[in-house]
Amino acid sequence: MLRLTARIVQRELALTWRRRTSALGCLLFFVIAPSLFPLALGADPALLQAVAPGVLWVTALFAAMLSLARLFGPDFADGALDQMLLSPQSLLAMVMAKIGAHWLTSGFALVLLAPVMALQYGLAFDAVCRLTLALLIGTPVLSLIGSMGAALTLGVRGGGMLLAVLVLPLETPVLIFGANAADSSRADGWSAANFSLLGAGLLAALALCPVATAAALRISAE
Repeated sequence: MLRLTARIVQRELALTWRRRTSALGCLLFFVIAPSLFPLALGADPALLQAVAPGVLWVTALFAAMLSLARLFGPDFADGALDQMLLSPQSLLAMVMAKIGAHWLTSGFALVLLAPVMALQYGLAFDAVCRLTLALLIGTPVLSLIGSMGAALTLGVRGGGMLLAVLVLPLETPVLIFGANAADSSRADGWSAANFSLLGAGLLAALALCPVATAAALRISAE
């Protein structure tokens, strides 16, 4: 099982490198979008520090959503998904491996970029650490929830719009908890409570989303 997971992750990383234009486009969105807010809002340090967690979390959410199309779409188009469904190996393990690889190439990359983007807002070191930790816990939840929508909308005309309608309501609590956890203007207890909620959401998503995604893939392939 571990060898299967490692090979799928290796395959997904190799395919992402071959299609790196799409992956880089999502990362470029995360770089450009937050950079526009300081230009529009002005140079008021207090205002920029107040809006930074919300702005970076919203742009991270949309950047993660832009990358969901490549989670199962290429496999559905070239027939690899049918082979996955017919394989004697565990579909759940393959789904979890693909979600993990997706997070490595999208969510984890956003986590690495977040401290650099936070510099534009003049955040203190403690605030940058909170924001980075919140994204590190929250972005896997975005990938897990998004995988369900990506599986349900395979082969559907206008699937991008339908994917947003399905996924955004489910990911909104992650956005709220993540932005509040990264808000350095609140008390430490408030931040700790939101970190706890993020962690609980991650555990629940790990337990439920891969199972739901595997079932959705079977439905979409019929």
